[in-house]
Amino acid sequence: MSKPTVAIVGRPNVGKSTLFNALAGSRISIVEDTPGVTRDRIYADVEWRGRTFTMIDTGGIEPDTKDIILSQMREQALIAIYTADVIIFMVDVRQGLTDADDKVADMLRRSKKPVVLVVNKVDSFTKYEADVYEFYNLGMGDPVPISSASRLGLGDMLEEVVRYFPEKTAEEEEDTRTKVAIVGKPNVGKSSIINKLIGEDRVIVSEIAGTTRDAVDTEVTYGDREYVFIDTAGLRRKAKIKEEIERYSVIRAVTAIERADVVVVVIDATEGVTEQDAKIAGVAHERGKGIIIAVNKWDAVEKDDKTIYRFTEKVRETLSFMSYAELIFISAKTGQRLNKLYDLIDMVLANNAMRIGTGVLNEIISEATAMHQPPTDKGKRLRIFYVTQAGVKPPTFVFFVNDKKLMHFSYQRYLENQIRETFEFRGTAIKFIIRERSESK
Repeated sequence: MSKPTVAIVGRPNVGKSTLFNALAGSRISIVEDTPGVTRDRIYADVEWRGRTFTMIDTGGIEPDTKDIILSQMREQALIAIYTADVIIFMVDVRQGLTDADDKVADMLRRSKKPVVLVVNKVDSFTKYEADVYEFYNLGMGDPVPISSASRLGLGDMLEEVVRYFPEKTAEEEEDTRTKVAIVGKPNVGKSSIINKLIGEDRVIVSEIAGTTRDAVDTEVTYGDREYVFIDTAGLRRKAKIKEEIERYSVIRAVTAIERADVVVVVIDATEGVTEQDAKIAGVAHERGKGIIIAVNKWDAVEKDDKTIYRFTEKVRETLSFMSYAELIFISAKTGQRLNKLYDLIDMVLANNAMRIGTGVLNEIISEATAMHQPPTDKGKRLRIFYVTQAGVKPPTFVFFVNDKKLMHFSYQRYLENQIRETFEFRGTAIKFIIRERSESK
């Protein structure tokens, strides 16, 4: 079952980003920066009392603005609203109830989504008690007073949010079909790929970017296996305002990727690989999914005997943080190599869920450390006592060592390469957890 999605919405400058940062904490700080992945985070995973959810920060909503950037922010906030399972509607106690708040409330009512009304900047509940009551006039239920800057009242707010999360059902637990998210920038051919795979136009396709308005699930049986393809909605382009739109294409990718076992990142061969492709691919990489990079519209590219090598090199360079991803050149228009996608999906899924026996794993690591001595610092050498696989999707390995600080990133990369050479793990990330223990133990 995928994690629920919570969107924070409201007028500009009511404190949405402050709340987002307070809840996300270290998860959005750039500690281990992944090359090619956006630093401008608008989503993060948050945990409260054993429930984990994906939180989305949105641009401020100005209901009646004629300013093109603000109107674009309004449209993209609407995307977040219709993507979310629960909405945090934030207002500002110091500005009081405004006409714009009323209009945002009307938009939220039309979405028919559960809404938690949050009154921000309440640094003293006693001082602002009467002002908080004013927001009952919105008709959105009991206002929850908080101060995102001072981190007051956040627990009460989160209790209200998780109350709306769906419980896991037996049907969801038993769903063993392979779920494949088709993600990428607008108009790269995501819907066309699905239509060609199933042989019928079940997803509306046009030359206008953003024809697909919502995520669409398509069930397909190929051979003796069942697949669910998750197509992510496109986005409308308005004038030359590009950054805000592309920022929000990541939101749609997050929710689709969250539900998927395997992610197909579609790149337009006529445009080449872009920074936005890297942002979307980075979401799948961070969530440890099986990944296939599908270069679509390959039929439209003029080629010589070096074209495919040059394009491959450019993709690998831009997406250097996920060199393990499988790469395939396809055409949704002609059907070129499309059926090979099924074989790749099956292989990547199997690798993402592969388990390695503890004995074999420790043997490989012992050989690796014998071939290339572990690093030392001030005369102290890294010792790896024991390695075990703790989980799958992605394959996760726990290393017990004498000193975590000695496990340098470069040596981790070396050990990862040794594991990959032995067991392949094509198409899937590998996660290492380093634990410290004393030599006496």
